[in-house]
Amino acid sequence: MFAMKKPPLLPIVLLPALLCLPPPALAETTNADTDGAQPGAKRRVELVRMVRQDCGSCHGMTLKGGLGSPLLPENLRDKPADGLVATIMQGRPGTAMPPWQAIISEAEAEWIVARLLTGFPQE
Repeated sequence: MFAMKKPPLLPIVLLPALLCLPPPALAETTNADTDGAQPGAKRRVELVRMVRQDCGSCHGMTLKGGLGSPLLPENLRDKPADGLVATIMQGRPGTAMPPWQAIISEAEAEWIVARLLTGFPQE
């Protein structure tokens, strides 16, 4: 008789890996090579959406916490801004917090932290 053919393993392994990649819109607008300038208006809209959606998937859609800690001003008040920027850029090894340095510039991380410390804007 005919032997049953096993499904290919590669698509099963690659699909979850591909889902971890940034959406093309974010990848195309990466400012990783900027000179430290603040993000423009269009990029700020993209960053707000990224924080609300991508960061919100762990930190809660309202940033009040979830798998990750809350990102509200009262929770971040005593944390140094440069430490928060470093966490965004480099992630937290051994935790679910990924590094974002391939997707955003340090200036953009600084912009995000400044907004988190004062109350992050809605989309």
